[in-house]
Parts: sequence; C-alpha cells; structure tokens
Amino acid sequence: MAVAETSERGRVRVEQSHKRVRAYLAGEVVADSTRPLLVWEVPYYPAYYLPAADLRAALVPTGATEHSPSRGDAELYDVKVSGKTAQAAARRYPSSPIDQLRDAVRLDWNAMDEWLEEDEPVYTHPRDPYTRVDILTSSRHVRVEVDCVTVAESHRPTILFETGLPPRHYLPLSDLRLDLLSPSATETHCPYKGTATYRSLEVGGRRYEDLVWIYRAPLPESQKIAGLACFYNEKVDLYIDGELEARPRTKFS
Repeated sequence: MAVAETSERGRVRVEQSHKRVRAYLAGEVVADSTRPLLVWEVPYYPAYYLPAADLRAALVPTGATEHSPSRGDAELYDVKVSGKTAQAAARRYPSSPIDQLRDAVRLDWNAMDEWLEEDEPVYTHPRDPYTRVDILTSSRHVRVEVDCVTVAESHRPTILFETGLPPRHYLPLSDLRLDLLSPSATETHCPYKGTATYRSLEVGGRRYEDLVWIYRAPLPESQKIAGLACFYNEKVDLYIDGELEARPRTKFS
C-alpha cells in the first residue's frame, strides 16, 4: 500500500510506495527496490520508477534522448545483464522538473521478462493502489443484443465492479448464443484478473471482432469470474431488468 505523500505536475502524479519490487531479465535481477515510485504518466494506471541505486544491471548509454512535456528530457539506456541486453529499455530524467524523478530509472515494462511485487508476479502494469475490484453474484435479468438479435440472456450474472470502469456482467457460457461465436487469437492481460481470451461474433452477415472475453484461469482474487463470458457494454445493447443501459464512454469505446 502506498503512503499518502504525493506530488503532481501537469497530469503526472508521483507517489511513494512501500512494496518490494523486482524486475528480471534472462533470469537475472535487474532491479530490487523497497522504495519504488508510482508515477501516473497516463490517467489509467501507474508506472514504476526505481531509485538508480537499486539497479543491479548495467545501464549502457545509447546517446538518444526523448522529450516529455511534463517529465523533461529522458536519457535512454540499454539494460545489460550477462545473458541478454534489452535495448533502450531504461530512461532517466536527470534534469526533470519533477524532482523525485531525477534519481530514478524507468524500466520498460515489456522489455523485462518478469516483475514481482513482494513475492508475487504482476502483469501488464503495476497494481494501482486506488483501483478496487468487487465481484458479486446477482439474479438480475441481463440481455445482450447486437443488431437487434439477442446474443445472450441470463438471470444469473456475476457482476464485476472495477474502479473507473462500468460494471461488467459476466455470464455463464450456456446463456450465450455459442453458435454465433468463433475463437480469436487475441489475448489481453490484467494485473487484477489475469489473462483473457476472446471470441468474435457474427450476426446478420457482419463480424464483430473480439467482442466477448473469458478468463479461463483468473488470478486468485478474481476466481468468481472463471469460465464466464463478458461483452463490452460500450459496443452492444445491454438490457438490465428490461431497461436499456446507456453505452458508457471509455477507452474501449
């Protein structure tokens, strides 16, 4: 859990965390810190900036720089361990207008092979201390229409409430028109729920790619949605107890 000390410049917020955070590359520790910074470069989730003194890997200057209007000029470094080099995978802002960032290193999340918060793996991005996920079983009547065709109907939804997002209604597969669905190769990853696989929908000769997702083996805290299917509220007509819901506006719209 992060402490309350924060600072903001423009749309960037910086907050100290007390979690132990480790990053690995080719099986070697790149960084091991008990004083990481959570930095909200975008509104949706934070990134980790780690004290330079907590880096174990070698940082090799690339000579390249990147400019951020809020964070200043970044120096780019290759991250080198004995078995592998991740090119341009580290950034430092030695003259940042945000003074907490001047002695910190931002490692590219996807360039690392593994991230741990304490002793547990974390995927996609750091967990946001201000995001909460509640999963509740319900008996509300949920009906999903696409192009005026009912593609799912259930009286036994499991509703997932996640901070900053509309409620998501997860439905048993037997309550979907499975004959209209086809597998997709798409996968996404969530630090709170795990890995989602997708299905596309075909109605009236029109194909809707990746409209439905399923967490087959969610993380322990999200086990209640295991094997259930969910539609994007933003892209379907969703009826709850007979009332049509307004389509929310989100980054998934």
